[in-house]
Amino acid sequence: MTYTSVFDIFKIGIGPSSSHTMGPMIAANRFAAELAEKGARNPKLRITLLGSLAYTGRGHASDKAAVWGLCGLSPESFDHLTAEGIWRDISESGRGAHPGIGPFEIDLGSGVVLDTIAKPRWHPNTLTFEAFGEDGALTLSRSYVSIGGGSVVAEEEGPDFRDDRAPGERDDVPFAFENSKQLLDICAASGISISDVMLENETSLRRNGNIAEGLDRICEEMLSCISRGASKTGVLPGGLQVRSRAQALFRALELNPSAPFNAQDRLLAYALAVNEENARGARVVTAPTNGAAGVVPAVLRYWLDEAPTDQHPLRRSFLLTAAAIGAIIKRNASVSGADLGCQAEVGSAAAMAAAGYAAVCGGTPKQVENAAEIALEHHLGLACDPVMGLVQVPCIERNGLGAIKAVAAARLALSGDGDHIVPLDACIEAMRNIGNDMHERYKETSQGGLALFVTGC
Repeated sequence: MTYTSVFDIFKIGIGPSSSHTMGPMIAANRFAAELAEKGARNPKLRITLLGSLAYTGRGHASDKAAVWGLCGLSPESFDHLTAEGIWRDISESGRGAHPGIGPFEIDLGSGVVLDTIAKPRWHPNTLTFEAFGEDGALTLSRSYVSIGGGSVVAEEEGPDFRDDRAPGERDDVPFAFENSKQLLDICAASGISISDVMLENETSLRRNGNIAEGLDRICEEMLSCISRGASKTGVLPGGLQVRSRAQALFRALELNPSAPFNAQDRLLAYALAVNEENARGARVVTAPTNGAAGVVPAVLRYWLDEAPTDQHPLRRSFLLTAAAIGAIIKRNASVSGADLGCQAEVGSAAAMAAAGYAAVCGGTPKQVENAAEIALEHHLGLACDPVMGLVQVPCIERNGLGAIKAVAAARLALSGDGDHIVPLDACIEAMRNIGNDMHERYKETSQGGLALFVTGC
């Protein structure tokens, strides 16, 4: 059995997509690092985006992200002004530079290919990097797969990597688990909560690290993203002319805090604020992805609004519990919209948020698992059909509705004793099968659903 860290589920990065923006950037960094190890000098580089990355690459800035990664930029320290300056320079000169390999050539036209014809070998988020010497001979070629949430694997690892060990997984922890049954058995045998299981594991991995500090940083990044999103107005970038609505929702709440449906309006405002920031390409936390980044922060902020101040440290338990559910879904199915549809993104985020909320409201491990199952169950079959390839319509609103469903699922679970008909593991397997049966045009290609039938797009 294996274990995935909370810090592999929640990553601080940039929008608009963890799989389509962060993933290509991370993959490009890996390729450049290998080139540097080989002592490559003045190579000519080419990038080929396949599958969903090709269909929606420009809307997600996948092409730019891959080039920026070749220049050594990373999601954690990304600066938009620097990045756009680099892009302009390469556009004019056809040359970039990486700290390890020095200057390289790349034509942003012929050297960055969005190939919608060739079929990826096993995953729709596949991209290939090639390096050529001065004589034109191929010196290095590598293909990578962005599996969601900012995680990247080499293509040759194949579709069955889950049968071994997925990226970031460890087995040297006290309480390794791969599914919710194993997790509940651990809780029952040890008499501890899901968050305590996670904390014991994190402590074993980071004996010299400050886990509380890391969790608090994740929480502060989430809350800060809500605040930034609430402060901005105007039209979101990309050409779809979507207007920001978060600030208006916040103002309405301030003017009439006791209005009917206040709880729903707050959840909507918080989630929209995050996903509007994501659409701007700003700093967000994958939870478990960027496209679904608003659900967990919205529910967490909603709980913090209601909880007494002396309970606020329980926010760490919220995040640890949510991460446990996210890790189980990621291992046994996927959190990638290009892989299994939006059920894998917003559905997974709602399950995580419901679990976290149920935990900090005093739920037992069985009630927490029930909350996650209810939230995921009622997202089954949800397509990923972004209009114009942008993470805006229907993605932004979908996060708001996912947050509302998450709280409702947790409240429903807390009203029972944790016994229920459909186990979370069965629901996850159902999601995987539904996603596998779903036609690719409904999985982040912008070739079906709303993306096809919205007039003028």
